[in-house]
Amino acid sequence: MLVFWTFILAALLGYVIGHYVKPNHRLQKEITKAREVCVAVLEQGNKGVYRTIVTEQHKSSELVIEVKELAVTQGGQVKVEYLEAYYKNPEFRTRKGEALLKEVRELLGDYLPLNDIEWYETTERHEHIKNHLNTLDNLRNHQPEE
Repeated sequence: MLVFWTFILAALLGYVIGHYVKPNHRLQKEITKAREVCVAVLEQGNKGVYRTIVTEQHKSSELVIEVKELAVTQGGQVKVEYLEAYYKNPEFRTRKGEALLKEVRELLGDYLPLNDIEWYETTERHEHIKNHLNTLDNLRNHQPEE
């Protein structure tokens, strides 16, 4: 008889752990991961595109550079980090990757005029992410802790 009740108790505990405790633990992990991703996206900062014309030996090409805002000065300059660059006319210069980014840094410097950068529209995206973050926080608060 003792074996029978032990078996029933073990089955009941197995059911509770399998259906309530473990899924909540996995859910807590997934909520934490999703929250970390949302916070990382919000901390990325403003990104935009800067365009300029480069002329050399009677040849010219438009240089398109993707930049990330690091800081804004009072004089209307933006300290930027160069993320990616390319020439519209690939025959103009053949540098690519890090070599081209180094050339761009030497050509333009660390600061660019604020008004000349076309910023990506991120306000709607950030609002959407903030709403998801609030939802995740509400889910975390309503889940029983283990």
